[in-house]
Amino acid sequence: MGFWRRLFGGDQLKNLKPQRLDYLNEALALERQGDYESALTSYRLALRDNANDPRILQNMAIAFTKTGQVDEAIRHYRKALALDDTLVGAHYGLAFRLKERGELADAAKHLRSFLARPPRGADADRWIRHAEATLRDLEPDGVPGTE
Repeated sequence: MGFWRRLFGGDQLKNLKPQRLDYLNEALALERQGDYESALTSYRLALRDNANDPRILQNMAIAFTKTGQVDEAIRHYRKALALDDTLVGAHYGLAFRLKERGELADAAKHLRSFLARPPRGADADRWIRHAEATLRDLEPDGVPGTE
């Protein structure tokens, strides 16, 4: 018995607690590697632990976009925004998915929401300029809802 106790740590086994994997960080790492399908699996597992986390839903929407699953991307962006309407990234992403589908009035609405609370940071100006230019294309006369 002493051999097994030394080999496996004896009483230390009783003190071991299973650790949950950090599926969200795993998913983000998989995305950085370009493995979006595997990232989606990890995001689904992360959602199992945090079903109402809008950031997970937003990240899933991005991964669905990268895999060409636009309907799923839209659905996940909408779910994220239903939980937290202040997620400007979700407004931005949803706007462009809706624009691709020809839902121009809704796309413009989400671009306006994005521009009402624009992000800050080094890359933010690029995204803001892109949103402003797209909104001008969607509302050429400056009249909201004009297509």
